[in-house]
Amino acid sequence: MRLAPDLAVVEKAEERQSRREDQSRPASNPSSNGKNFQLDEPLRTEHQFEGIIGCSASLGDAFAQLKIVAPTDSTVLLLGETGTGKEMAARALHNRSPRRERTFVRVNCAAIPSGLFESELFGHERGAFTSAIARKIGRFELANGGTIFLDEVGDIPPELQPKLLRVLQEQEFERLGSPKTIRVDVRVVAASSRDLPQMVADREFRADLYYRLNVFPIRLPALRERLEDIPLLVRHFTASCAARMRKSLSTFRSTA
Repeated sequence: MRLAPDLAVVEKAEERQSRREDQSRPASNPSSNGKNFQLDEPLRTEHQFEGIIGCSASLGDAFAQLKIVAPTDSTVLLLGETGTGKEMAARALHNRSPRRERTFVRVNCAAIPSGLFESELFGHERGAFTSAIARKIGRFELANGGTIFLDEVGDIPPELQPKLLRVLQEQEFERLGSPKTIRVDVRVVAASSRDLPQMVADREFRADLYYRLNVFPIRLPALRERLEDIPLLVRHFTASCAARMRKSLSTFRSTA
């Protein structure tokens, strides 16, 4: 009967235990953990456009189109999913245009009850309806000389679409309850996350209104289509949060 353990067996067991410990221990090489990003370095000008941040090719194409159309009075249709920065793009168009000293008016079409659309966009006179106790200036009149941004334009009710079409074509309208025609000089920037061509095919959106809005379409890519922009965005928001919370952070590490 053997009383002492086999030396070779013991050495192999110790070797296996050592390998397991090495695998569970974090890597000591800093370069293997990711890349360091400096928070105190300013973003390069080519990595941002009026507050929109990114260096991807798809976003660069959108930047180029925005720069081309911004100095003009052309109607622009911004397309893309929710959260792709359509309002920021609309503000960029206004800020880069000759109208930048005038008013920028944002209208969230998805948030206005259908019965109040006409009053919100075109205004009303006192007594036009039961609760109209005073004259109200509509959004188009407020934006005279400037830019109006119609966010989620696909939510405008079908019965109001002809009146919007008339404003785009003739730059004129009447307040609710008034026969007086009001002329305005307004640049229209519209946006939608919906499939407007399909809505036209389904007769949910007027084809002539769609073509009036679709003069210069610009598609803004979703974040999953520009993953290379994530480090820049993380850096920007981390620096912003650190400044707001009065924390001193100089770097962050990407481990992706």
